[in-house]
Formats: sequence, structure tokens, C-alpha cells
Amino acid sequence: CEAGRRGNAGCALPAAVDIQPACLGLYCGRTVLSLNGSVETYGDCGVCPRGQRTDDNKICRECMGSPDRYDWLYLGFMAMLPLVLHWFFIEWYSGKKSSSALLQHVTALFECSIAAIVTLLVSDPIGSLHIRSCKVKKLSDWYTMLYNPSPDYITTVHCTHEAVYPLYTIVFIYYAFCLVLMMLLRPLLVKKIACGLGKSDRFKSIYAALYFFPVLTVLQAVGGGLLYYAFPYIILVLSLVTLAVYMSASEVESFKDLLVRKKRLVVLFSHWLLHAYGIISISKLDKLEQDLPLLALVPAPALFYLLTAKYTEPSRILSEGGNGH
Repeated sequence: CEAGRRGNAGCALPAAVDIQPACLGLYCGRTVLSLNGSVETYGDCGVCPRGQRTDDNKICRECMGSPDRYDWLYLGFMAMLPLVLHWFFIEWYSGKKSSSALLQHVTALFECSIAAIVTLLVSDPIGSLHIRSCKVKKLSDWYTMLYNPSPDYITTVHCTHEAVYPLYTIVFIYYAFCLVLMMLLRPLLVKKIACGLGKSDRFKSIYAALYFFPVLTVLQAVGGGLLYYAFPYIILVLSLVTLAVYMSASEVESFKDLLVRKKRLVVLFSHWLLHAYGIISISKLDKLEQDLPLLALVPAPALFYLLTAKYTEPSRILSEGGNGH
């Protein structure tokens, strides 16, 4: 244009462009107000509606993906936590003379299974066991409340939303259904069949659930993102530690001791399933020819314990120490 003015020639000015201010913050975005052909009209920079998250251009987009295999394994882990705790406290308070423990175990499994199915049915799309979700990209996606920007260091723009939709809130919904079903079914069952327990002991497993459900809720609220990345290793460590503690408390020192009571075999196979679940969660079974052989390591800890238990028995160590002096 400067050259055109010098030559007394006209200059065509560019059309006016509507330049919007930059959308600050890691999770702030602009919602799409209207769509006219291929032209989109955007709103002000702010929080994205539920079920949406920002793309690379800071535009709120609908979550149209599906959970991948690792996401389902994470949801399965969070669904197993209340069930395992139910079983633990039922066994803890049932007593040796009670014949109601098995029915309570089955009832707890029924409650958690129905709660999981209902949770999937009420999630979007409603009425289907499939759910739509946003892909988890990094740890900060779980804690968007920590990334609200302050442009002038005084006013905070609140852009907190569920960037990992629905992996964060679906766990709370599941726990709520578990609690409701437990309160509807378990007291009636325990009152009728728990005749081997005293009146004060009958409902202790239910009282325990009223304590651990709030704990699980806080755990998900505060550490959901950390659990998402660490749960495979948590499963492996806990399955190894609890198996060793159980065998030691039950004085299992040989394969013969395992066969004496069927309950010990059930506990052993349960730990093996948890151990296999942890291995699958770590490997994700992306390469079956490499990952499936890892499942052969599942019985290794139990076999190692049984083969070495006789050498680490405290009474034997003390007797050999006394003979040495």
C-alpha cells in the first residue's frame, strides 16, 4: 500500500477481522453458540459444559469417544474396591459358627453388580451399557480446579470442569447406588439368616460399610488421578502382601495345608485373579504374544512362599540359634 501511495495508485484495504482476546488458562474454552454451514459462532472464554472439553484451539467440543481398555480396567478396579471391603468385613464379623457368611458374600456381589449395571444405564447415552468419554491426556486433566487462570492476579476465571468425563463422576454415582442397594437389601437378609451371631454383631459389616464408603468417596475426590495411573501397581503390591499375611496367619506351610480347607483355596485363587488383573492392567495386552506369557507369573509368589516357608518358621530359627550357642 505504501508503494501504491507513492505512485498515486489506489490500495485495497483488507477486510476487518474480528479478533477475540486470547482464552487464558489450560482448561478454559469457548462454547459453540451456533453453526451456520462451516462457520461457527463462539461465546466468551469460560468453563466448558458437562460432557465437553477444550480442543487444541480452545474450543469446547463434545466428548464423543469411548473408554479404552485401560479406562475400563480402572473403572473395574474402582468397582472392586467396595466389593472386596464388603467381603473382608463380612468375613471379619461373621464368626466361625455363623452359616450366613456365604449368603452375605453373594448378596454383596449382587449389590455391586446391579449398581454397576444401573450406573452404566443412567450414563450418557442413557439406556445403553456403552458410555461416551473424553480421552485422558495427562494427570492435570483430573484436577482442572488447580488451573483456573487469574489474568490480572486479582480476578479468577473459573474453568473447572470434568475434562476426563465421565471417569471422575461415574465412580461417585456407582458408590451411591451401592450404598442405596446395601441399605435396602442387606439389613433384611442379615436379620433373617444371621442367627449364629449376637444381636450386636449382626449388623457390624453394614456399619463398617457406612464408614468405608465415605473414605472411598474422599479417596476418589482427592486422589482419582493418582489412582488412575497407579492402580495396577497398587493391586500387585496389595495382592502380594495380603496373600503373605493370610498364609502366615493361617499357618500354611505346604501344599497339604492348602488342601485341608476349601476356604484357603478360594482365598488363594482370589489373590491369583487380583494378581492377573494387575498384570493385565500394566501390560494392557497391547501385544498378546508378549503380554500373555506374563500371566504365567501369577502363581509364582504363592509357590515361592510355600517352598520357603519351612526355612523361615520362627520356632525353627530360634531352635537353630539356641543350638548354635
